[in-house]
Amino acid sequence: MSIASLLDAPRIKIVAQLVPLAGTRFQPTGFPDLGAATYPSPTEPGITLLLVESVQSMANRMEAQLWPVGNLTAASVVEGLPYLRVVSDTGEYLTSSRTESHRLASAYVKDATFDGTSGLALILAELGLAPNQPIDHEKVHRAIFSLDPLCLLHGVFFADKNWPGQPKVARVISAFIEAEGAQEAYSGGVKFDHVSNSGDKDAGKGSKEGFGNVPYPRTEYVARSITAFFVIDTSQIRRYPLDRRQQELLLALGLYEIRSLLDEGLRLRTACDLEVVGEPCVERPEGAALPSLMELEGWIHERIGEVKPPREGVYKTTKTTKASGKDEVTDAEASEGPEEQ
Repeated sequence: MSIASLLDAPRIKIVAQLVPLAGTRFQPTGFPDLGAATYPSPTEPGITLLLVESVQSMANRMEAQLWPVGNLTAASVVEGLPYLRVVSDTGEYLTSSRTESHRLASAYVKDATFDGTSGLALILAELGLAPNQPIDHEKVHRAIFSLDPLCLLHGVFFADKNWPGQPKVARVISAFIEAEGAQEAYSGGVKFDHVSNSGDKDAGKGSKEGFGNVPYPRTEYVARSITAFFVIDTSQIRRYPLDRRQQELLLALGLYEIRSLLDEGLRLRTACDLEVVGEPCVERPEGAALPSLMELEGWIHERIGEVKPPREGVYKTTKTTKASGKDEVTDAEASEGPEEQ
């Protein structure tokens, strides 16, 4: 199907069957005070479902396809697409609207200076936000596209009190990974101390401080099936007050993130390395297929067109340090715990 036909569909739903790259065990994501998220199947009594990767974490992983983690710039396929880049007062790259958890609403973007104008003032002016004034949502959407189009794909929430009206754009693309028929697989190990196997608790050198041999339990899972689900809300894209080629560009970018992520494999954690079985299935619209990376790159390059180049702002620092990248939370959803190594 053409990208025009895909954009006209009410939704795009893509499903990919996954298996562990080696063996049968895998480690799911975990949440504070909860651990792994398991729940009964609503259709099959006695069958346990398991959340392997959450919506917020999958959003991070999809975004990383266009700005690989650790890189100082965006992937070449979106070279020229606008975003706000933040550097230190010595010129070293710090962060950007592509890599911050709050994207354009990031504190680093807001407090940086772009050609003599603060990031806050720049965004307020372009979005047309003013106290005691209704939000012009069409102007907001057009302005966000000119500042960083990917914020229209993955959402942005101007939640700070400095943003009059606090406009919010919901995610167009969402994904998660779920396992069916999940069961615990228990194992364990020991952290060895090659100097003193028992440590010296009386001297403050016990297991709490990292001394001595420390045995630990480990819980992984096996499952009869693991499935990755992706949904693109094409109706939301069509509601944006953009021209048709700009709407098609957003859709092509979303499909590129999905295809790229599935093609490279899903090494989610040290003990969770999954690969796709067969070809991902486009369940909606019927009769469609997920385009190849080469085809998607062509669609993107044809539609980037004349856009504003990335803008660079300076964030004043006394000591140059890189801003932390995105964690497991990209909005107000529940935080996931640190990944076990």
